[in-house]
Amino acid sequence: MDILAYLTLNNLMHVVDLLIIWFVLYRIIRFVEGTRALQILLGVGTIILVKVLSWYLGLTIVSWLMDQIINWAPIVLVVIFQQEIRRGLETVGRQLTLKRSHVDNNTEHQLIKSLDDALQYMSKRRIGALITIEKESSLDEYIKTGIPLDAAITGQLLINIFIPNTPLHDGAVIIKGGRIAVAAAYLPLSESTLIPKELGTRHRAAVGISEASDAITVVVSEETGEISITQSGDLLRKMTQETYQNFFERQFLAPKNNEQDKKHWWSIKGKGTSK
Repeated sequence: MDILAYLTLNNLMHVVDLLIIWFVLYRIIRFVEGTRALQILLGVGTIILVKVLSWYLGLTIVSWLMDQIINWAPIVLVVIFQQEIRRGLETVGRQLTLKRSHVDNNTEHQLIKSLDDALQYMSKRRIGALITIEKESSLDEYIKTGIPLDAAITGQLLINIFIPNTPLHDGAVIIKGGRIAVAAAYLPLSESTLIPKELGTRHRAAVGISEASDAITVVVSEETGEISITQSGDLLRKMTQETYQNFFERQFLAPKNNEQDKKHWWSIKGKGTSK
């Protein structure tokens, strides 16, 4: 009975071991989906496959050449994947830490009203805008690139910032702790190949900051006046006043319900659309 119990436990641990490996591989593939990293990983997989086949078939020179490539691969991969590695570590760290300062409901209501006033005005007049709202992950790295304001949030101020040909209209507004921290800030551009080609730099920056943090970013297209929102690497397009207000209320006022939020996403990964 002891031997049987040992074998059963040993088999169970092997199954758990395999499940963990498959889960890690699945998360890595999902993480790099739509980026150049996926093509590079496929190349690495091809090299490993060639190595195994050359060893099995006795192709000595090919096997030796694959060995040299594999020996140098770790250094090369670190250089090539530095952005993806950094983003992955930031994602893990974000899930392990909570550092959001408390903001009362009155401030959140004022934020939603100010955003609504500004978005309605700018959308109708096709004034391009990029507004990022900090959540748990710190955006201090990007705040340092902007022009400090530390101002109360009002629709009028947001509109004035993005009026074309004014000193602050280029770049992003970053909102932190219920106040406008900076304007004209630089955000990282996403390298995803799944972002529609008709979308410009503002949308790519909005997706980029959503990949690097848990921030919510709102974009107004200056070509069409379309309002979009990004979060967690996803892009929600063609937002109406009702849909973005409902989204803001779920994010800032109601308890967080991630499963409910997912039903409203128009994912850039092609997982479906919301009506």
